[in-house]
Amino acid sequence: MPTPINLSVPTIANAPRRRSATSNHWGMIAAFGTIAALYFARDILIPLAFALILTFVLSPVVALLQRTHIGRGPSVGLTMLATILATGWVSWVIVIQLVDVAQEIPQYRQNILAKMEVLRIPTKGPFGLAAASLREIAAQLSSPVDPGPVVQGRRPRSAPGAPPSPAPVVIVQPKATSLDYVRDVAEPLLHPLLATGLVLIFTVFMLIRRLDLIHRLFSLVGLGHINVMTQALDDAALRVSRYLLMQVLVNAGFGVLFGLGLYFIGVPNAILWGVLAGLLRIVPYVGTLVAASLPMALSLASSNGWLPPLLVAALFLGLELSIGNFVEPLLYGAHTGISSLALMVAAVFWSVLWGPAGLILSTPLTVCAVVLGRYIPELSFLHIMLGDEVVLGEEVQIYQRLLAMDQSEAHAIVERFLKDKTLVQLYDSVIIPALSLAEEDRHKGQIDTAREEFLYSSINEMISEFSENQAVAAPVDLRVLCVPANDRADEVTAAMLAQLLEQTGCTAVAVSVALSSRAELLARLAAGQDDLVCISALPPYTFAPARTMCKLIREKFPKLKVVVGVWGFAGDTEKAKARFERAQPDRLVTSMASAIEQIQELHSPAELLPQEARM
Repeated sequence: MPTPINLSVPTIANAPRRRSATSNHWGMIAAFGTIAALYFARDILIPLAFALILTFVLSPVVALLQRTHIGRGPSVGLTMLATILATGWVSWVIVIQLVDVAQEIPQYRQNILAKMEVLRIPTKGPFGLAAASLREIAAQLSSPVDPGPVVQGRRPRSAPGAPPSPAPVVIVQPKATSLDYVRDVAEPLLHPLLATGLVLIFTVFMLIRRLDLIHRLFSLVGLGHINVMTQALDDAALRVSRYLLMQVLVNAGFGVLFGLGLYFIGVPNAILWGVLAGLLRIVPYVGTLVAASLPMALSLASSNGWLPPLLVAALFLGLELSIGNFVEPLLYGAHTGISSLALMVAAVFWSVLWGPAGLILSTPLTVCAVVLGRYIPELSFLHIMLGDEVVLGEEVQIYQRLLAMDQSEAHAIVERFLKDKTLVQLYDSVIIPALSLAEEDRHKGQIDTAREEFLYSSINEMISEFSENQAVAAPVDLRVLCVPANDRADEVTAAMLAQLLEQTGCTAVAVSVALSSRAELLARLAAGQDDLVCISALPPYTFAPARTMCKLIREKFPKLKVVVGVWGFAGDTEKAKARFERAQPDRLVTSMASAIEQIQELHSPAELLPQEARM
């Protein structure tokens, strides 16, 4: 009879893998589907996004007007009317100024010709010969094929028996009418006008039905998520409003400084170029280049020399580099929660999807994506990838850098931490957790010998450097023997504790684990009657060796006071102390700070007095 085959184990073992692969496939499909929907529905989504931004900007104005008891609808109408009139007036003034500048350009004809003559390629020398050769090749490639000689103005006869040459086809365009002219002018303007109309309609609807839209959104996500969605909406509104305010202030400052600089350089219509620079900076990256090119071209045309154009270029580069590299990252990163790299990537992504409109909307849309990632667990990857908050703690950063054998960067992380923190906090919050991660990987066999050796050597070097730079308090009549419970990680933590105790004035001795056995270690451990022993043990596998070491010390030195440091242990210390059974220590601590405090308490003057004096 054949042995039956049990399929249950393979089925169960492979089920999580199948579910994981299926979920990854669905995630990729959802991501590509979302991007495709954003692209193909851009004619509707772009006006909707602009309307949403306008709603954020105009909602405070509508709320202020509504407090005068004129109603929601009239408040929205007055706000939109004032916005349209202000935008139209500014646009009209700018257009009039640009027309005046265009009319003045013919006055600079001689300057333009002179500069073109200077920039003209020379006809002699190697560059001139190369340019002439390129012109000859281009002329030969673009010239038509020679049809042969023409005799007395007639076409040459064909060879006998050859088919006749086809007659050339001439396409005659019909004469354009007035209707065609109107159509040619209106077609390029039709799409922007329709988009602007959609933006205004969406904005009016959102402003009037704002609360109704919020209630419908809550009903869509479910009543159980009202708290989360309320926080997400408030956070998104606050971040977008702050970004828009910061952008207005930064662009206005750039425009004022740029206009003043152009005025002192002597560029005509300096105020106009300052206003244009402030407005065009709304379009990231591209708008600034356009804002600089116009006054630079005008300075080339209006000036007799090359100094004014060079000064305009230096002014633009100086302002743009200082604001773009210092002011904007500080303000935008602090008020939007987006990293500088994410802002650049988002600008490229949205400009590819939606063109110039996407470039303008990239930062507000990315802010909304980061907020969604913060409050919706399924979208947390957006917050991790785009946010500016530190994803990894200092302990993980140091451990990763030491695994990569990058000692300089690990030192830099430590130096940044010590700018506003103490050495005890560094050991408790950073170094000990990093060593715990290393111990976990070591016990799992996931760290090789070379990296382990580099990690411990680097941390020992850090401890030695800290010993040289730290001040020492007045000496105290106490000697503490810091004994490692088992391995090298325990030895490193024992050295840390000894260093901290030395700074308090104690005489601390860190015992090495280089001895072959605990018995040999205890044989060489010369402890006095007033000494104190601190056993250093680092999780995860720490209680068994610490208990054994404590038992051996109790047997050999029954009168010594013993402190056990189980570094980073988060459980109940009383229950942990009970696990030592009869060889319980006098104190069980979980941090360097508490170890120093408990050792000083054990060494208090009242405990050092003889029994008769305390009676």
